[in-house]
Amino acid sequence: MIKAQVLVAGRGKAGAIKPASSPEEAQRVAQTIFSMTVKGEKVAKVLVEEQLASRYERYVSIVVDRGSKCYTILCSTEGGVDIEQVATLHPEKIIRYRIDALLGLQEFECRTVAKQLGYSGQQMSKVASIVSKLYQIMLQCDGELIESNPLIETEAGDVVAADLRILVDDNSLFRQKKFLERSKTFEPDMSELEIKAREKGLAFVELDGDVGIIGNGAGLVMATLDMIIDYKGKPANFCDVGGGASEERIASALEIVLANPRVKVLLINIMGGITRCDDVARAILDIQKKMGITIPMVIRLVGTNEKEGQKILAAANIPSLNSMEEAASKAVSLISGGI
Repeated sequence: MIKAQVLVAGRGKAGAIKPASSPEEAQRVAQTIFSMTVKGEKVAKVLVEEQLASRYERYVSIVVDRGSKCYTILCSTEGGVDIEQVATLHPEKIIRYRIDALLGLQEFECRTVAKQLGYSGQQMSKVASIVSKLYQIMLQCDGELIESNPLIETEAGDVVAADLRILVDDNSLFRQKKFLERSKTFEPDMSELEIKAREKGLAFVELDGDVGIIGNGAGLVMATLDMIIDYKGKPANFCDVGGGASEERIASALEIVLANPRVKVLLINIMGGITRCDDVARAILDIQKKMGITIPMVIRLVGTNEKEGQKILAAANIPSLNSMEEAASKAVSLISGGI
């Protein structure tokens, strides 16, 4: 089996997983897959695995269940390329088993899940072992999701996790060095600015607009992007400096955002908690002087020491607003020459 290695699901339905019966055919199939783009992801790598003759295909996964504040096993006897349709059209076929957050996954629970999938005897023990190992991988790798689709029962009666993927919590990469290093192999899919931002520890995505955006918190930055779009503007980037942003971190963000020649206005949206608004204001003025920033800046400072921060910026004739709506409207109006 020749499998496209892309960071999206649905490869099988997209035709990016194909069989081959000889080295020559494998080469032809691989060349075809290399020419493909799957859900916006250009195929740059393939995985070659032994083809298995399957009798049944099932689905097994473990996810972080935020609503129940625990890991939850999700599995189904209906695995394969149409698992999304099964979840939508036949939700009763999705088996859910919540794992106690304090006790963890017990051996009898693994056997219970295997029985619910229709297994008994040695096959039950094999599936229970696979479920247990998936759980251990989740713990060891700080996983948010791990899934085997399909979990194959071969014609000989063996059970094999024929495909496996894991989503790792990005916040754990400081201790998951192997995943951090492997992620660098996907740099061709990233812009130069995105690579530079990652090296500096910033969450940054380059977009095609002209309003540069910096904020502290992924949710806050996403809301800022949405607000800019609501006011008929176009964001140039997503840039999250995180909580407790230092002057050095803000300087790195400004350097990267302003390196984009399309940026005509800079919108900085800071919700002060651990971060003090007066410290942010002083950092912005210091960086503006050092970098010689000339494009218009609109700044929203709310939270710890916001009044002090706003006074510091006002003295430098930099707009500082309390409302995110006002800040977004002001930034977009500056693009078209408004005041």
